[in-house]
Amino acid sequence: MTTTTSTWIDDSDRKALPRIAVVGVHSHGASHVRRVLELQRTSRAVLAAVVDPHEPGPEHEAHAAGTPWFPTLGDLISAPGAPVDVVVLSTPIPTHLPLARAAMEAGMDVLLEKPTTASLAEHTELVAVAERTGRRCQVGFQTFGSQALPAAADLVARGEIGEVTGIGAVGAWVRTASYWARAPWAGRRRLDGRDVVDGVVTNPLAHAVATALRLGGATRAEDVAWVDTDLYRANPIESDDTSSVRVAGADGRRYGFGLTLCAAERTPARVLMLGTAGELVLEYEHDRLLLRTDRVSIDKTYGRTPLLEDLLAARTAPAERPLLCDVRDTGAFMRVLEAVRTGPDPRPVGDEHVTWAGDAGDRHPVVTDVARWCEDVARTQRTFTELGAPWTV
Repeated sequence: MTTTTSTWIDDSDRKALPRIAVVGVHSHGASHVRRVLELQRTSRAVLAAVVDPHEPGPEHEAHAAGTPWFPTLGDLISAPGAPVDVVVLSTPIPTHLPLARAAMEAGMDVLLEKPTTASLAEHTELVAVAERTGRRCQVGFQTFGSQALPAAADLVARGEIGEVTGIGAVGAWVRTASYWARAPWAGRRRLDGRDVVDGVVTNPLAHAVATALRLGGATRAEDVAWVDTDLYRANPIESDDTSSVRVAGADGRRYGFGLTLCAAERTPARVLMLGTAGELVLEYEHDRLLLRTDRVSIDKTYGRTPLLEDLLAARTAPAERPLLCDVRDTGAFMRVLEAVRTGPDPRPVGDEHVTWAGDAGDRHPVVTDVARWCEDVARTQRTFTELGAPWTV
């Protein structure tokens, strides 16, 4: 593997292509490496460098491609003759602000994995850095690139579901012991004195929260009036794995999020737009939109624009051209994360409400009837406690 002393790739045919570095190349970051290499094979970009404390081994695609490796972003930035246009950050949550700030101050645009930052104050600072440097910062809520979102907005604007009475999201997923063992910060609220906030609301099912808010027109922090959290855990972790959240928008709209990683089986995560004449259901993992009214039923799957490609396209467009998921447009989600961060620690679900399944790394808890309670939260915009879920007593 090449290192910081190696010669940079400098094919004359590639000089005009955007040069991308991926920071954090193991686990989920490996998918970013693969995507950039796909762009390289089709002459749309160059994987100029990878950054990770652990050098990619022979089995890693970055190694096979002969990509220069740097142990830290600082090493990359300070390397002589190291031109990089875009940095993809797939790193632990507490590193998002310092790494994104360093990249933008060095003249690079950024694709930043979600959640945006570990606190609302850090989000405010990151927005200020983007505005001060004039660099673009796209956040990795992939659902924001789905063509199902504008289609849903159009159906609502045409009155297909009547007056919107509420918006909700249901996430009933399964996460095993190996998931919580994947990293030192997994399932933690804080680590070494720093906020982590790695729970169901803020990380694995963060897309459900952010997408529902966006469909309701809430993107900036000021679009949220207040947030109620009702957080629980069935796993032996610090953070929440089974939670309900109620949000009031500044425009009066109500949102209810029923989310768990302790379901009996994984089902598609869904955003619900409820109206006086019907409802819209978005299965956002599959860009599938279902319209159900007394008059009509529609089931359609849409395409999706990858956020990295959107960022690359924006770099060649006028400055006012918006990103699909600009850092500024994650402020409403960050208001929810902030409520989780500053709220009471999650309460344990009583043993009488939990059944354990699987063995060793596949072991996972199943909270009794949790999927039904999550559905009720989304449809009523009331919390588990308000609904009388048995584990809240």
